[in-house]
Amino acid sequence: MNDESDSIRPAFWSEPDGPRLPRIALMGEFSAGKSTLANLMIGINPLPVQVVATQLPPVLISYGSAPSVIVDLSGAETPCNLEALQEIDSESVAFIRFFCEEEILTRCDLIDMPGISDPNMCNSVWERVLPYADGVIWCTPATQAWRQSEAAVWDGVDDAIRQNSMLVITRADMLLTCKDRAKVLKRVKAETGGLFAATVMMSLTNARESAEDGAMWAQSGADEFVEKFLEMVDAIDAVIPATAPDTPSYNEADAQAASQPQVVPTREKTAQDLPMSEAEVPDRSSYMPKFS
Repeated sequence: MNDESDSIRPAFWSEPDGPRLPRIALMGEFSAGKSTLANLMIGINPLPVQVVATQLPPVLISYGSAPSVIVDLSGAETPCNLEALQEIDSESVAFIRFFCEEEILTRCDLIDMPGISDPNMCNSVWERVLPYADGVIWCTPATQAWRQSEAAVWDGVDDAIRQNSMLVITRADMLLTCKDRAKVLKRVKAETGGLFAATVMMSLTNARESAEDGAMWAQSGADEFVEKFLEMVDAIDAVIPATAPDTPSYNEADAQAASQPQVVPTREKTAQDLPMSEAEVPDRSSYMPKFS
């Protein structure tokens, strides 16, 4: 929810003339599950997770069908070859802009950030983009949850962003017992009290493999993640009016639907299949991002 004036906004960043979607950054240390979560949320694999994360600048993922581009610090755009991302000089690139037509991106833009606290990458690579996020999903692995290096970085994040952010403790499947998971969750909540709007524990692996297995999906922590995620987006929507993407196939009927309370797809039906009045708000636990 950055309100910098054009006079001090960097050349690489431009704001739309009209309303825009909330922007949610995915952050955390290297190999915390950020890109895996992004891939699960949008239902495809646009990001080459096999590429060392420290080699990549932020990746801004938006709704649309335009080709991917690399935006340098001057604002110039060049075509992006996703197969040659290892050749990118992250310190001279502001971000990579990636487009795809997935349902969740009609609700928000996602910014997949590089790993923080890496001695091989200057912090400015992600710091210059972070002010343009409205909220953050911070990933921390359960086996090393909420390290001092993470707390130090989060301490410097603007309060306006922190109040619309959530902490996701990933790799819950690496903890062998329910008692162990409860212990880690309790400790992290105590150490981060007031620093995040919500904290959830999740197994990305189990969520990815759950398919139509509702019990496995719930046990993975994905249900709670979806509920808290939608609450976060709604909170940002209350401050920044969201608008549906302007695509060639977008029509007046779509615009009217987008002005109503919307949800991301369910396992069986999309939001368009579920018209509702304000008095018929569904149980959000039945909704999820488009996991593949």
